[in-house]
Amino acid sequence: MSTDLFSQASYSRRFTLENLDIRGQVVRLGDAWHTLMNGRDYPSDVTRYFGELACVAVFVGTGLKHPGRVTLQIQGAKTAEGVAAKRAAKLLVVDCTDTLGLRGMASSGGADGLAESTGGFAEWVGGGTLAMTVTNSASSQMYQSIVPISGLSVAECFEHYFDQSEQLPTHLWLAATPEGAGALMLQKLPNADLRDPDGWARAEMLAASVNDADLISTPIDLLLRRLFAEEDVRLFEPKSVRSDCKRDEEKVKNVLRSLGREELEATLAQFGEVIVKDDMCNQEYRFDPAAIAALFDDSKIDGKDSKV
Repeated sequence: MSTDLFSQASYSRRFTLENLDIRGQVVRLGDAWHTLMNGRDYPSDVTRYFGELACVAVFVGTGLKHPGRVTLQIQGAKTAEGVAAKRAAKLLVVDCTDTLGLRGMASSGGADGLAESTGGFAEWVGGGTLAMTVTNSASSQMYQSIVPISGLSVAECFEHYFDQSEQLPTHLWLAATPEGAGALMLQKLPNADLRDPDGWARAEMLAASVNDADLISTPIDLLLRRLFAEEDVRLFEPKSVRSDCKRDEEKVKNVLRSLGREELEATLAQFGEVIVKDDMCNQEYRFDPAAIAALFDDSKIDGKDSKV
């Protein structure tokens, strides 16, 4: 399979360096990333942070042992003012299910809803927070933790976080452009030093030669053979990543019904139509006066006719 065709796939793939007791994972976002970015014109730095966080969400989603999802959310500081506010993150959300369904969105403090060029990830987050929430849909339990902004990049922040939360030394390489996103993770397992005292340092040094183009488009088997040519690499089957966005007009209709006819008719009188924007999936739902009237027709509410 050619590199160009292969790079369109989206998947997560685990591997181990058997002789070193080191595990790793590669994430490649092609078609799922294109769907996520369709119709979105983010500045290059926001695109990079968005894609890198999407890769991290897939890393975590791949490891979920229960039905549910992981959500990474940056909430901008409410006290930011002036130029700093225009450059700062307002809201970024990336959501990945245990079956690797991916969705998300980003916005910033500028008048157009997008950030200007920034000096780095830590500056963009500013005084805001980065939270990770894991939801177990089987038990309805949620676990949330705050990821300290303890580095200048997304990779550095999550390296420190995984070092502490999993008690395993972790190294991340992340990349994202409008064309694709990709990531490589290495983790040192407890017996690594017994296998080879220099193995972890060697693996980090070898992996450090990876570049953005490698992470985004080089076929994984070729990439790992090149990086770890002298090591015993065991590569596991890939898990497909997909866009988790589907149009759900019935859900939107139910939300509109809950607002009441009077409020919707007031919106129609002012704008001529009701527009509902799904920011997470970048989809828009439009309702003209006839469609709004149909929402409150008893026969249509009963399900005999649910067309907009």
